[in-house]
Amino acid sequence: MKTLVVIIHPDMDSSVMNKRWVEELNKNPDKYYVHQLHKVYPDEKIDIEAEQQLIEQYDKIVFQFPFYWFNCPPLFKKWLDEVLTYGWAYGSKSGYKVGGKKIALLLSVGIDEHEYNATEKYNYTLAELLRPFELTFKYVKADYRPFFAYYGMELNSTKEWIEKSVPPYLGFLNKL
Repeated sequence: MKTLVVIIHPDMDSSVMNKRWVEELNKNPDKYYVHQLHKVYPDEKIDIEAEQQLIEQYDKIVFQFPFYWFNCPPLFKKWLDEVLTYGWAYGSKSGYKVGGKKIALLLSVGIDEHEYNATEKYNYTLAELLRPFELTFKYVKADYRPFFAYYGMELNSTKEWIEKSVPPYLGFLNKL
């Protein structure tokens, strides 16, 4: 079964890391379905029913985005608010259409990993900063998996460094 990879990047044309990862996904259309939210919804008017139908088709879903301002791009938050509706994603009478699906986050991170630590500049680990996402997906009974992050984009954007990210990126997706 294919993995749905939902790409949430507000400026894919100027992206380096995420653009490279999407190129790799596109080489394997039999394994991955790439869904770029900003390309599908340039006006940010989300077709809720279409998104729900898409989610229902897959058992493995990855949300890929650049992690900045200690959060996700605004369109992902909007997607969560609008698509994960009562009666579909959760609720006492019905819902839980996301229940049991493997869901993971895949992040490109500008800061080096060691800086996400209680004794360093940012005071929190990335896992701690991602807790709201974990709680959201657990609330809708999804099988929330550990995240993947490739750190240090801010200081290491050479072509060679970006190429080094591809094997662990694909390895993460293949193990989901």
